[in-house]
Amino acid sequence: MTLSRRNAGLVVAVAMLSGCMTTTGEGTVSRFLGAQAAFLGVGGPRPEKAVVNKADASEIIHALKSRPSVLQSGTPYAQVADAVIASDARVAEAELRVAQLRSEAARRNWLPRIGPRISLNSLGDFVSDLVIQQVLFDNGRKVAERDLAKANVELAAVILVEDGNRRVFEALTLYLTSQQNRELFAHLERSLKEMSAFEWVMQERVNGGVSNASDLNVLKQKIAATRARASEAAEASNTAMAELEAMSAHSLASVTGLGALSASDAGEALGVIRARAERDAALAEARIARASHLPGLAANAATDGSAGLEVTTDSLFGLGTMAEFGAIEATRDSAERKVARAAETAGREIAAQSRRLEALRRQTAEASHLTAQARQNLDLFRRQYEGGQRQVMDVVGVYETFASALETEITLKYNAARAELELARLKGALAEGARI
Repeated sequence: MTLSRRNAGLVVAVAMLSGCMTTTGEGTVSRFLGAQAAFLGVGGPRPEKAVVNKADASEIIHALKSRPSVLQSGTPYAQVADAVIASDARVAEAELRVAQLRSEAARRNWLPRIGPRISLNSLGDFVSDLVIQQVLFDNGRKVAERDLAKANVELAAVILVEDGNRRVFEALTLYLTSQQNRELFAHLERSLKEMSAFEWVMQERVNGGVSNASDLNVLKQKIAATRARASEAAEASNTAMAELEAMSAHSLASVTGLGALSASDAGEALGVIRARAERDAALAEARIARASHLPGLAANAATDGSAGLEVTTDSLFGLGTMAEFGAIEATRDSAERKVARAAETAGREIAAQSRRLEALRRQTAEASHLTAQARQNLDLFRRQYEGGQRQVMDVVGVYETFASALETEITLKYNAARAELELARLKGALAEGARI
């Protein structure tokens, strides 16, 4: 089908109607005054460049990209984080790409739409025309659609950063489990050597008739229990490391030790940023719903020579329309309340975790002091035993006290490390935003 000059003029005239609007109120479709001129090729910026304005700059995206990581470069923590981020399937990244494409499509929703119109006339013949439609006034629906697409991109970006922080936290938790059980295994292995030495002395004393065989049996039971716990610790360490290896890009078997965390300056918690993105999406949806109940104005032109203005509406008025308007207006208050609640929840969680971390650090320091005291008592009993003032079982009892104190210190040390990671996770500071 070819267009006549007269019909082509009608089509161009409809497209130019959107450029005749000189205000940018809520109902105006155009995002900027020169958009239609650029579309028609009569000067002005190109549409692809013109839609990139200050209004498009997202504070949420900027905040996410500028979030630093508390993991210090080169430390064991950083090595683990780099390995698991490199192997991430990045499902959230794919969802972000989808949201970006939809936002890109929504940026051009102010342009005229062209499509076929096919109908069956009274003689039973099909009649087809090419119709172009330009929305002139829509109560801000097109603008709200663009804002909704933008909010969806921001929400997808928040989810991507949350996913990266959660993945790093899971990997570091597995790493700490492996390291804790590895250190516990090494401690139990040393205990086995010490207890085996006591067992040899006790066996010789029993053979010589100096000591009771019941003491030897008790000592053997203690050694068997220690050996079983050492085997359990080794299995737990290997299991955690195997799971960590499965989610890493390369082997982490050579990585050992704990990593220090820098002071967190990540700004708002990710939960608050997510609530803000969800608020913006909810407000945009509310504006779309409001515009769908109000009449709009569109210009139409077809290849058959017809042209005119059309009053459009998506929903008809009913007895419940005013109640729907009330619900739409209440959406703003509800969305703002959700942001405030998210900020309160994040503040409470961070404050509680900070106090817990302080308590664990204090308990770790106290446990270290108690371990040092138990070591001094053990050394004293050893000297007394060598001087003939103590029995073997007396030294064994003091050694068990020392070993128990050291186990408690190990447990508290790693619990404090976990609490530190949990605090960083709540702040969203485990993974650098720009890298994600």
